[in-house]
Amino acid sequence: MAKAPALSKKVATSDPWWKDGVRFQCQQSGKCCISHGEYGYVYLTKGDRQNIAQTLGLSTSAFTKKYCMKTDGAFHLKEDGPACTFLKDNKCTVYKARPTQCRTWPFWPETMGAKAWKKDVVKFCPGVNKGKVWPAQKIIELVEEQAQWEREVSRG
Repeated sequence: MAKAPALSKKVATSDPWWKDGVRFQCQQSGKCCISHGEYGYVYLTKGDRQNIAQTLGLSTSAFTKKYCMKTDGAFHLKEDGPACTFLKDNKCTVYKARPTQCRTWPFWPETMGAKAWKKDVVKFCPGVNKGKVWPAQKIIELVEEQAQWEREVSRG
């Protein structure tokens, strides 16, 4: 797993292409919940595991044993096919407790560059240019939250 890029200062001080906000609303296509090769694992912090476990009525250790694996020191959901275990009929069955990685999509440090957004997100995600406009300040908060989450995940 790659180290989290140190983007929070860059995002906060640069003049990003999204300074006037980004229109985005999840369309519940399930596309982001299906592995497309290089983007396979849904990584989980301890807090992510605790939240999902509580939603499922399990202890954190029972949830971890049943649904998680550890690779290179980081916990992630087990894969039993290309779709996330919790995706049913294109809907997340643990939506209110979904992991940070899922909750912050598509506002990740690596997707908020103009080139990556056009190449990876716009072509992939049907929620782009739909729904409400996410203001730049909220995007910065989500990008920073995702970067912090990546640092937590990489610590195990």
